This record gives sequence, structure tokens and C-alpha cells, in this order.
Amino acid sequence: MILDNLKTAGTDEPVSITVTGAKITDIAAAVSGGDDTGKVSFDNALVFPGLINSHDHLDFNLFPRFGNQTYSNYTEWGKHIHKNYKSEIDAVLRVPVVLRSEWGVFKNLLCGVTTVVNHGEPSGLNEDLVSIFEDAQCLHSVHFQKGWKLKLNNPFSGKIPVNIHVGEGDDWLSFTEIDKLTNWNFFKRKLIGVHGVAMSESQAKKFEALVWCPESNFYLLDKTASIDILKNHTNILFGTDSTLTGGWNIWEHLRLARRTKLLNDEALYHTINKNAAKAWKLNCGELKTGTDADLVVARIKKGTSGFNSFFLIEPSELVLVMHRGNIRLFDETMLTKLAGIDQNNYSKVYINGVCKYVQGNLPALMAQIQEYYPQASFPVTTTQPD
Repeated sequence: MILDNLKTAGTDEPVSITVTGAKITDIAAAVSGGDDTGKVSFDNALVFPGLINSHDHLDFNLFPRFGNQTYSNYTEWGKHIHKNYKSEIDAVLRVPVVLRSEWGVFKNLLCGVTTVVNHGEPSGLNEDLVSIFEDAQCLHSVHFQKGWKLKLNNPFSGKIPVNIHVGEGDDWLSFTEIDKLTNWNFFKRKLIGVHGVAMSESQAKKFEALVWCPESNFYLLDKTASIDILKNHTNILFGTDSTLTGGWNIWEHLRLARRTKLLNDEALYHTINKNAAKAWKLNCGELKTGTDADLVVARIKKGTSGFNSFFLIEPSELVLVMHRGNIRLFDETMLTKLAGIDQNNYSKVYINGVCKYVQGNLPALMAQIQEYYPQASFPVTTTQPD
């Protein structure tokens, strides 16, 4: 398949991308004329690598946001919500974990995420829609993970990175737990921290990477990590966390991050593609021959160019999402261009009134979830709004 006449994010350079099987096999200047066999042409569309969400809890994305104050740290927030929102938490947990995790996958796919790093117990899901990265040792945190010292220093886990919440707060406890973690890292295992709001420059040097989740941080703490400083000492990735502390739409998270001006546009852009691919050792995150064909095509808003075109994207404007060479989502306007595609493998949903075809049976999943949790609300509908 050749995807033709696409502008690349950040440069607006028109390109033609050839996908063979699961890989990108050629990138060239946009083709004009010639043989149209296997070619899909676009008009006023942007292409970029499928987003890599480096921090999510797939089974926690049916929860509404919990909390009604500014907290000093994550332990204070955790105690508060379990005391004050017990019935609301129990209502969501009645939904079987596999159904909750499946929705977490769809939540990411609908936004153009093609790889999600799941923090927690292995999901047990197949990678039929997006890549689910779980090849790391997930420790919750210094204060909530029982036996974390033994697990951190387990000699049989030494070759995979440790993925852990750390420094999630604006107090002494949050700062000192980072030193506690690194001091106990006897075998100098690669640490990928999440949040790092309390992290200092010297502490950052001891981490392979830090996952920045600004929307979650501002919601809980009214503060986020000093990414403008920490970027000089560790690799910065990007994550959404779950809907317990942030919205479902990763594009809103990115725009919030952009407003902080802690990273320039290019640096922020790379937190969700090639930086993440490097940290997790993935063969994606760049539009480059030989990499996995994880890519997204979106409409360009009128009057925008450069990185403005990218950061202003909404899920309703995604035209095509490809994962490992397979089309996982496409806009209704693509029906006539995707010759031979089997519509029976896709379900029809609407995002802000715009029709999308999504691989799998999303309406059935939503209905199953609502049998257990009638209050569940979704950012998509199965019928076109009036």
C-alpha cells in the first residue's frame, strides 16, 4: 500500500509512504500521476508516527476523576479517595477487569495511540488493536508496593527496566522516596520513573527516563515536574495516566503540556514517539524505512502549519490509524479509497458526530460494560447525534 500526498508533522514536507506487510519499506517525495494500483491519496492531511503513551493503567479508564482538593502527594490522595469515594470505586470494579482493560485499549486507539505502556498486572490481552508494552517490571511505588526492595533487587529480573511511580508529590516525603529508591537499587537496574514532580537534577541522572504526565500532576498537586531542567539529565517520555486523574483525550494532555512551555514543540513531539521508542526499545516511533508501520493520518485544520497542525488535532479529525501495517481505524470518508477492505471487521461509531470505523466490536463492549456499570459514559456514540 502507498499512502500518498501526506505532509509530515513539523515540516509540512509532502511525502509518499510505502507499507509492505508490517513495515514501512519506502519514504519518498509525494508521487504525482503514475500507476494508482495500491495507492491511497490524501488531500490536506498530516502524517506522523503512531503515538506512544508511556503511562496508562488500562483497567482504570472507566473511573471518573476522583478528588476535590490539592494534595501534598499521591499517598494523601489515595487515602482520601478510598475513604470518600468507596461506593463509586466499587461500582466500577464490578466490571470484569478484562472488559475494563479492553476499553482502555480502545480509549487509546481512538486518539491515535498505537503503543501503550500498561502499568500494573499483565493485561492478558492480545495486541490485535495496539501494541501493549508490558516487558518491564512494574512496581507501583515505594509507599504502596509491598516488598519493593526485594523485587527491585531480584537477580532474575535484572535485564528488564523497572517502571515505577516516583516523586509524585510536592513535599519532603515525595523527594526523599526518590533517594530511597535509587539507594536501594543495588544492581543499578535501569529505572523508568513516572511523574517525578519532586525530582531534582541529581536524582534525574539516576533514571533511564522519566514519564511526564502533566494533566494528572496538575489535577492532584497543582504542580508538575521541572521538565525544562530534568530534560538535561534524563530522557523525557509522555503519558496520560488513567481517567482517575485525567481526561480520556491524549491531545488535550499534549496541549496542556505545550502551554507550560517547559519543552519546545519539537522536544514535546518526540516525547510521544522516538524518545519513547528508544526507552522501551521499540521498532517504531519514526517514519523511517524498516520500522513498524505504526502511523496516523489526520486532517489539517485550515490555516495551520508546522507543529500547530499537529498539536491542534482532535480524535474526530483522525483519518486513518495503522498499526503494524493493519488499518485499525479509518474515517468514513476513506470508504471509497480503501478498496477491498472488509467492513465486517469494523464497528461504526461517532466521535463528536464524525463517523469512524474501528476494528473490533466496540459497541458490543460498551453494552457489556454498561450491564455491570450502567453509569458508564463513553466519548463515542453508536448512533449519529441529532
